Amino acid sequence: MQTLIKAMHESPARRSLLAVNSSASASPWPALRLILCGAFLLALAAPSGAQQPLSLADAGQRGADLYQQSAVTGMVLVVVRNREVMVKTYGETFPGSGHAPDANSLIRLCSISKVFTAGLLTQLAAEGKVGLSDPLQRYAPPGKTVPQGADGTPITLFNLATHTAGLPREVSAYPARTPHFTFPDEAFRWTWLPGQKLISTPGTAALYSNIGFDLLGDALASATHMSYARLLHDRLLQPLGLWDTTLVPSSEQCARLLRGTGNEGPCTDTQPSGPSGGVYSTATDMVKFLQYLLHVPGSPAQPAASLAVYLKPQQLVSVQGLNHAGDPTGIGLGWIQLGDPASPSVVMEKTGGGAGFETYIALSPQRQTGVFLAVTEAKGKNKAKGKAHVDFYQESNNLLTALANVPPLPPKVHVTRTARMNPKVHVRKHATRSTKAQKHSLARKPR
Repeated sequence: MQTLIKAMHESPARRSLLAVNSSASASPWPALRLILCGAFLLALAAPSGAQQPLSLADAGQRGADLYQQSAVTGMVLVVVRNREVMVKTYGETFPGSGHAPDANSLIRLCSISKVFTAGLLTQLAAEGKVGLSDPLQRYAPPGKTVPQGADGTPITLFNLATHTAGLPREVSAYPARTPHFTFPDEAFRWTWLPGQKLISTPGTAALYSNIGFDLLGDALASATHMSYARLLHDRLLQPLGLWDTTLVPSSEQCARLLRGTGNEGPCTDTQPSGPSGGVYSTATDMVKFLQYLLHVPGSPAQPAASLAVYLKPQQLVSVQGLNHAGDPTGIGLGWIQLGDPASPSVVMEKTGGGAGFETYIALSPQRQTGVFLAVTEAKGKNKAKGKAHVDFYQESNNLLTALANVPPLPPKVHVTRTARMNPKVHVRKHATRSTKAQKHSLARKPR
């Protein structure tokens, strides 16, 4: 009530009323004064049109509702908003365990690993150790030739980081009984690469490519004369205190790995595909990583160029495989922009999936708000329980915009389709399984 009284005393409307009242004896229209007073009081009583940001408690409840609507085995939700932090977990660590995940449960980040690789690229570029326009050929192993476009255009580090190198999504179907994120290794991809004909001239079209990011990681390792795992550890993981984020999990860490329904492969060394999809982490570490990405005060800050947009889709002849979470309006280094860049609702995001996981990270840099979500799948989406498939990316985007107190993103227009593989790049000596099995293995590769 005192707040209401104070608003009345301080408002311009009240000052206008006082002016009217002060001249009441001279006014020929007393009815007008009554009308003005009534209108003022009605205006005060009317609810404010301003929206309030979603509370963290309500965000946690939304997470619970999302889990209940889905058919996942386990789910981990992380929110960072300025200095606020929320970690919520739902479901089970594996089917029938009876134990809920926690902040230290191990998660496969899948293609969110690409954000780490792109972050290393911007760090090294800022220091002058590499250049975005450097040709990949500069960092190739001795005797290995990197293919060029039909007009002689070389593949650059920028092309690899923006999926515009003209490379296919994968080198081939996964060989049988190969653990996830362990194929192809560095020796295989550099034997494969020289014989390839590029799908498009570098820089002219975007085609989502896992192999492109693995080659980018190789280039960064070559530039710094260390392994990619060591570079990742020394430049990002150790400085940020991401103690459970790794490519080489210990047996103790593997014991904490979340699992869905079915055999999703062993918890093992994933250095071969570390740059594109092999990173393991936890909710605890993702809190620190989100704070780093969002420049939260008191946390180390990433280079400003890391979240910049470098290409617009309309600059390219085609864009394939980048719209899992929404229609892209910009392409960054590993990141995809959604929404109008002139709107406060603009989002930077990265999707991931594979080995039984679906992962997502979405940021509202203007509002220093970020969301990370990881779920472990249930076989057949658990249709027997009547639970429907949920678009986790869309739901996460809606959660993010509510937390950031901005309008929601427009609905996705284009249908998501996995980028077609160039049939010329299949490695026949590994095609020992049926066509159906090969398609299944490709579907489980990281997004």
